[in-house]
Amino acid sequence: MSDRRDDKIRILYVDDEENNLQAFKATFRRDFKVSIAISASEARDLLKTQEVDIIITDQRMPDETGVDFLASIIPLYPDPIRILLTGYTDIQAVIDAINKGQVYHYLTKPWEEDYLRTVINNAFEVLSLRRENKKLTEDLIKANDQLEFLLRQNLLS
Repeated sequence: MSDRRDDKIRILYVDDEENNLQAFKATFRRDFKVSIAISASEARDLLKTQEVDIIITDQRMPDETGVDFLASIIPLYPDPIRILLTGYTDIQAVIDAINKGQVYHYLTKPWEEDYLRTVINNAFEVLSLRRENKKLTEDLIKANDQLEFLLRQNLLS
């Protein structure tokens, strides 16, 4: 794992409306490294070649819902934080987002720039803590294995 403190947060924004994609990119390109996709399939193609920290997707898209897209990528890309964005208030979508798509946050359109920026930064903090926790756990397992080895060596001598 590389140290990325100086790098920008990498975001993939998925929406079937070109205007929303361009508005998002124009708004956040100075603060974050923004990639955009106009469909779930295009987003999958991007994920094959780019590492992302946060995935923000629209819920209602013609070929696949945002929740279904997020749920489908979990096996291959479990780490990115997921945010669902929708222009509709649909309680079933919220429930599915939490249960199936492992969504960190649910936002309604139109998004408010400062609030979305805060949600993104908070989501990245969660991701950073998860990464740090994973590294510390791996280090602890390694140290434990070394201690067990030394203990066995002492018992044998």
